[in-house]
Amino acid sequence: MLDLLIICPSASSLYQDLKNDFSAKETNIWAGLLANSVRNDYGVQIYDLEVERPDPDDFVKKVADFKPRIVLFVVTGQNPNASSAAMHGATEASRLLVGDYKIVFVGPHVNALPVQTLDKNPEIDIVLTNEGVYALRNILASNLSDNDLSDIKGIAYRNKLREVKLNGPEQIVPQSKMDIELPGVAYDLMPSLDNYRTSHWHSNYQDIRSPFASIYTSLGCSFKCNFCMINIINRTENGESKYAGMFNHFRYWSAEHTIKQLDYLANNGVKHIKIADELFLNNPNKHAMPLCDLIIERGYDFNIWAYTRVNTVRENHLEKLKKAGVNWLAIGIENVKQNVRQEIEKGVFKDSDISTVVKMIESADINVIQNYIVGLPGETVEDAKANLDFALELNCAAYNVYPSMALPGSQLYKDACESGKQIPTEYSQFGFLSYDCIPLSNNIMSASEILSVRDENWKKYHTNKKFLSETKKRFGKEAVNNIKNMSNIELTRKILHG
Repeated sequence: MLDLLIICPSASSLYQDLKNDFSAKETNIWAGLLANSVRNDYGVQIYDLEVERPDPDDFVKKVADFKPRIVLFVVTGQNPNASSAAMHGATEASRLLVGDYKIVFVGPHVNALPVQTLDKNPEIDIVLTNEGVYALRNILASNLSDNDLSDIKGIAYRNKLREVKLNGPEQIVPQSKMDIELPGVAYDLMPSLDNYRTSHWHSNYQDIRSPFASIYTSLGCSFKCNFCMINIINRTENGESKYAGMFNHFRYWSAEHTIKQLDYLANNGVKHIKIADELFLNNPNKHAMPLCDLIIERGYDFNIWAYTRVNTVRENHLEKLKKAGVNWLAIGIENVKQNVRQEIEKGVFKDSDISTVVKMIESADINVIQNYIVGLPGETVEDAKANLDFALELNCAAYNVYPSMALPGSQLYKDACESGKQIPTEYSQFGFLSYDCIPLSNNIMSASEILSVRDENWKKYHTNKKFLSETKKRFGKEAVNNIKNMSNIELTRKILHG
């Protein structure tokens, strides 16, 4: 009997026709971290449904072949903010296993709503209320046959009477023990890394997108943006009224530890790497720069994508980042209007600061992915269109735009619940690209207006002649053709098209 089977659910159905050729297939970092954290003491395997995409009968048979004592669904999506949407595929799969196994869920959505998750999904036996490292170990060490889990911190569960119980909180792994208690990602337990593919723009819009892997070099974020629920994994207090901004902790692995992970990836032919940290350039002199030094020493030819904020980029770091292979920096601009950014606690930087930082990054031969959100509090349709004009003026190598969503664990979700605004009732409605997506309306824009403008802005950017001309100069004709093919895929939206 296997002690623990970790399942990475698939969210591919929520990408509509983009799933066939354009959406990424990403290594589930938290599945790998949790597997490595217990594998010295317990038998563990990873089953990645995003890669395998089995039919229901094959899925049930494959799980039965593992003979697991515990089945753990790690529900994170392609980024932590996608966890709620990823619950759609996870719960569909878990319902196929009901009654046969002890089913456990972990991920930002269940961290935010542990009791609601169990109430809504009777097939789930246990949910972990933060990152789950210590709770998982304690569950594995327990006798689960009698359902007496009252002494295990950091979980919600069903007792013998099938009543839902919420236990006290568990600690997160402290900074001093990151290298020891979370000893890297178990890539060797995942399917071959040739099965994973990066986002299309990360490969310069070319078709060679594999092998690919994601990695964390740090966890959490020191900021408190109202739309974000990233920090809910750091939860150390109970109560579903708690939100991510209350737990804004930043932790990181040592450069010496992380380089061993990158050594493994390089030795397995991986070139495309996503550093999934929320803030790769937070505390750079102790974290990012020492890691870049080690990558440069080894002479690796990585193509790295990382995330940053406008106000954490420093010109004196850019040359080293480029030498280490950081060819793409994703910047969360969110909204060009300073008052809207202040409303969501995004920051007080000015429009001119954004332009200056983008030009500074591009002058170091690093591509910029500019990210925006449509429908934030205080935003109008005119503001959203002004965001597109600003984005087109910057004309960066890549552009993402999202509808504002009430993500469980975020301040926006808490405010929406308290004000009685419409929020998703089905997990698929949290999907940014899903058919039944329901954005969070503000006091000016309706949910349908937000989604309509979002889709319109995305299309206009990727069909803009200036953007396509610059893309051809940067990446060639194949890149332009791939962008055109991607832009020709029309998303169907229930609230817009019926």
